[in-house]
Amino acid sequence: MTKVMIEPGVCGFKAVVTAESEDQQEVKLQVSSGCKAVQEMMENLGDTFDAYELCLVKPGMGPLYQYASEHFPVHAGCPILAGITKCVEAECSLALKQDVSIRFIDKNEE
Repeated sequence: MTKVMIEPGVCGFKAVVTAESEDQQEVKLQVSSGCKAVQEMMENLGDTFDAYELCLVKPGMGPLYQYASEHFPVHAGCPILAGITKCVEAECSLALKQDVSIRFIDKNEE
């Protein structure tokens, strides 16, 4: 089991994602988020995915991004989908577990 916490920023809709896979291909996801769009996405797509179809695609492709492009409000910078994908990658041995971050740098820090 792999579990991640995604803190998306100013919206405050944190997400907790749990991925479980026995064969490193079929993966079951549990996503808890305060974001209505994320909740509806998971309700509509279900909880079981092919990790290869989810992760081994070009950026912006795959079932999560396809759904989001049709149903999410306009917000291309939302990190939730990338966070879910990273969780699945780690669970299914498609990538190593490594924290990621986006940090704003003030002019004085350059």
